[in-house]
Amino acid sequence: MAVMTRILKTLAGLGILALAAGAGAGHAADFKPKQKGTIIVAARITTVAPDESGDIKTAAGVDSGLNVDVNNSTVPTLGFSYFFTDHIAVEGILGTSKHQIKAVGPATDVKVHETWVLPPVVTLQYHFNPAGKVSPYVGAGVNYMNWYGGKDQNGFKVRLKSGLGTAVQAGVDVALKGPWSFNLDVKKVFYNTDARINNGALVSKVDLDPIVASAGIAYRF
Repeated sequence: MAVMTRILKTLAGLGILALAAGAGAGHAADFKPKQKGTIIVAARITTVAPDESGDIKTAAGVDSGLNVDVNNSTVPTLGFSYFFTDHIAVEGILGTSKHQIKAVGPATDVKVHETWVLPPVVTLQYHFNPAGKVSPYVGAGVNYMNWYGGKDQNGFKVRLKSGLGTAVQAGVDVALKGPWSFNLDVKKVFYNTDARINNGALVSKVDLDPIVASAGIAYRF
């Protein structure tokens, strides 16, 4: 329920901003519509907000009473889209985010690891109203979480397993003047990983499932 509330709040915020941007776009000169063969490059500011859950257990499977906590990260990202038809496109996003991992419990809040993750996401999209100034879209696809540059903290040794996940997406493009547009996008990524702490003395199966919310400017070729 908490995840769904966050998604709805994010989508509501995107809708309000899109209406405001659309009002401004209405006074713009001619614009380039989406159509078959269009390529879109978008520069965005993106917040990666994990919705993590994961009990930390001993190697024997005994619950330690601790859970995994992962902080949010806001970073620049790039998106690349290609339109196979006026309505159907494929998008890939590139970016990397840095996260602090903690072990938390009733009387514990300790940093155990700091790491970067490269999470490329590829989605197949359907664009509504591609010839209009305000054109929403939905999509679904896959992602790959590649952890790198890890730094252990406070005497802990942490290893995270890279792997595949899935993603769903909703967003809107608001045409500005000429080939420029304003883009708002939110993705929900479903991904879990295995964490090994202190060479397996402690382990955790972590559901990260981040919300990836973005806003930026796009150029249509």
